[in-house]
This record gives sequence, C-alpha cells and structure tokens, in this order.
Amino acid sequence: MFSPSPPPSGLLERVFQFIDLHQNEFVQILKEWVAVESDSVQPVPHLRQELFRMMALAADKLRCLGASVDSVDTGFQQLPDGQTLPIPPIVLAELGNDPEKPTVCFYGHLDVQPARQEEGWLTDPYTLTEVDGKLYGRGATDNKGPVLAWINAVSAFRALEEDLPVNIKFIIEGMEEAGSVALEELVRKEKDRFFSSVDYVVISDNLWINQGKPALTYGTRGNSYFRVEVKCRDQDFHSGTFGGILHEPMADLVALLGSLVDSSGHILIPGIYDQVAPLTEEERKMYKAIDLDLEEYRRSSHVKKFLFDTKEEILMHLWRYPSLSIHGIEGASDEPGAKTVIPGRVIGKFSIRLVPHMNTSVVEKQVKQHLEHIFSKRNSSNQMTVSMTLGLQPWMANIKDNQYVAAKRAIETVFGTEPDMTRDGSTIPIARIFQDIIQKSVMMLPLGAVDDGEHSQNEKINRWNYIEGSKLFAAFFLEMAKLHL
Repeated sequence: MFSPSPPPSGLLERVFQFIDLHQNEFVQILKEWVAVESDSVQPVPHLRQELFRMMALAADKLRCLGASVDSVDTGFQQLPDGQTLPIPPIVLAELGNDPEKPTVCFYGHLDVQPARQEEGWLTDPYTLTEVDGKLYGRGATDNKGPVLAWINAVSAFRALEEDLPVNIKFIIEGMEEAGSVALEELVRKEKDRFFSSVDYVVISDNLWINQGKPALTYGTRGNSYFRVEVKCRDQDFHSGTFGGILHEPMADLVALLGSLVDSSGHILIPGIYDQVAPLTEEERKMYKAIDLDLEEYRRSSHVKKFLFDTKEEILMHLWRYPSLSIHGIEGASDEPGAKTVIPGRVIGKFSIRLVPHMNTSVVEKQVKQHLEHIFSKRNSSNQMTVSMTLGLQPWMANIKDNQYVAAKRAIETVFGTEPDMTRDGSTIPIARIFQDIIQKSVMMLPLGAVDDGEHSQNEKINRWNYIEGSKLFAAFFLEMAKLHL
C-alpha cells in the first residue's frame, strides 16, 4: 500500500511477529465482543444487562493481562419518562507504576448504536462476519476493535515476557453513545487519584480521512444545539376555518430558520465569525499536504456537488470554520397524506459546529439576539422562545507534544508513510473533558478507514487496520519510552 519501511529489529520485530501469528485469535476475541448487544441508546432493561456483561468481559480480559482493575459503580440514569436504569460501571485499569516510565492512559468505549438486520445490514450485525478482509459487525470500528487493538498490543509484550515500555492505564466506559453519562463526574473525582500519574491520554474513536492512509487527529469542532419554539396555542387549527386570519406559527418558524444561513453555507448571524481563529500560513500548508481525492470523496458521499471546489476549501470548511445545520421541525405534519391543519405550536431544531476560538455562551447570545430581531420584524402575535440545549466547546491539541511525535514515528514504522494531520468536523466531548480536567496532553490516534460506516448499516473494520493497528500501538509504546529517556 505504501513504500515499505525498513523492517523492525529486535523486540519490535518479535512483537510484530507475535501479532501476525495470533491475528486469528485477535479476530475471534473481537467476534466474541461484537456478539454482545451493548446498545446504550435504547433505554431497555435487557440491553442494560448486555452492557453490564460487556463491561465485565473487558474487566476480566484486563485482569488476565495482570492489570489491577476497578469497576466503578456510577449509579442510575433518570429517564424523561420517570423510569430509572442502572449505568454500567466505568472500568479503570492499571498496568505498571514505574516512576522512570511515562504513563499513557487509553480511553475507549464498548457501547454501540442500535442495529437490526432488517434495517439494511447484509449480515447479522452482532455476528462478526469476514468478507474480503472486511470484518462486519456493530461496534467493529466504533469502538470495540480499537479498544481490543490496544489490549492486543499489551498482550504481545506480556506473552513474550517483556516489560511494557510505558506504564499503561485504561478508562473504558459503556455510555458514550448516550452522552457519556457519569463520565465527566468520575474524571473530576479521580483527577488527584487515578489520573494523578497520567502524562498522556490517547483516544482512538474516530477514522482516517481516506481508505488507505493513516491519520493523526489534533482537533475537533464543538457544538451548540438550539431549539426555537413558535406558539400560538397548544391545539392545531383547521386551515379552512382559520387560514388567512392568523399569524401562523409555521410561517414564522420557516422565516426564522431561513434567516440563519445562506445558499453558500455562510452563517448570517451577525458577529458569528468574529472569534474564529485566523488562518496561518503553516496551517494552510497542512491542508495542502493532506492526501484526499476530492472526486472519490464526492462519489463515495453520493453527492452531486459540494459547496467548494478545492480540497483545501473543503477541509477548511469541515474543520476550521463554523457551520450551521437545520435538523428538523417538531409539531409539523411529516406523515404521508394531505393533512390540512395549521400547527398551533412548532419547534425548529438547528446546531452550529464551533471552532477555535468560539465560545458557547457568546454564540448563544448572538443567536438569541438575531432571532429576536428577525421575529420582531414580522410583527407576529405568536410567542417565540429560543433555548440552547447543548453547548460543547471545540478541542485542539499541540502537535509538537511528545506523544504526537511518537505516534508519527510509530506510523512511519508500521505503515511506511507519514500520517495525514487531520481535524474532525464532528464533536468528541471526551477529548475536551480530559484536557480541561486533568490538564494533560490528549491525542486522537484513529485506526479505522473512512469507509468503515460507524453508526451506519454494515459497519466494519478491515482486518488489515485491526492487526496493523495493534502493531501501531505496540510501536507507539516503544517510541514513547525513547522520548522519555
């Protein structure tokens, strides 16, 4: 796939050979983990039992490696309908505490999105199925495969009776797909205990930007999610009886939503771009160096045309500029048939992806002022309320940190190429949580290819990515140890 790098020598060569020789065992363990329907999204008691089983499997696996393991009880989740469900434990594990070695903490999650074969899966989503080197199954790439790849790397050193080059800690949760319930609270509580000796945090919960070339991720966008409600009364109206004599809530709402963004994707809220970090020449060069076939990207996305024509513009508008997306309208008629009602109350939903140095509270104020101004111009007798229901800050890392240097070297050793240095257009709150609370370097080191289909039907991880990813983590341990000398 790339020009081969010089073969590793000594310990690394033996580790790589071990991983190659035992790859079928590693695939079998992934199969056992994928078979657990650890769906955290649907609040159903039997699925919660599956989540508890999944976390117990992981804890047992880590104990077998010789780790000290603590499965932390995190209490109960209160649901909107009044029922409560137990939250699966968060697993904290530790291997080694040599003060001469750096301590690297790996974060992963073992819960998954819902999946049913009748929704378009070609195979049973909970039976890992290999077709042409692709391992299909829910959670294969998000995030059971990467968690196991890290464990595989550790197990190789253990099996060869070699000291781990670094101290390793794990924090593994089972509620990431449901908003990481209880995780932030635990990280705060453990800041001066479990995390006190941590030097670096590694997250492997995103994807490469293409199918064959590895990447290192150093930033994600934040997210401010809004609801704008327009209300005349609680009941709907008959359009024959009331049409023409009302300020209709839907007409008001459509005007409000239409005032947010223009046809070129430019956000129309005054002041929204004022805090965006200026583009530097160094950053511009990084976009140019990224390996992205724009035509292939467009085709694989099944899109006729993007808003921008160059690779650099596409990447900048995905990663370093804010975007505004309109998601839906509650209270409107969305079923087939000619329903001739005027909704009495409607709620529009939209979100803004934030970038450095935007601030959620400033954005909230700008959005509310803008919508109030637009609404006042309509002279409507309806009531309008705007609320921000989610406010997540963007995250950025320093790519000159030791672990980015070590990961680059490890990628060159395993894959024979330099990684694409990428940011992620989506929001991964845990990176910012770790950075803010424990104030240590956080790095995102993805293993999966861009076509892995996380959250989608036919999710997969390539056998090559899974096995070479296990080698990558092993090489990373050794590179971190070298830099620590």
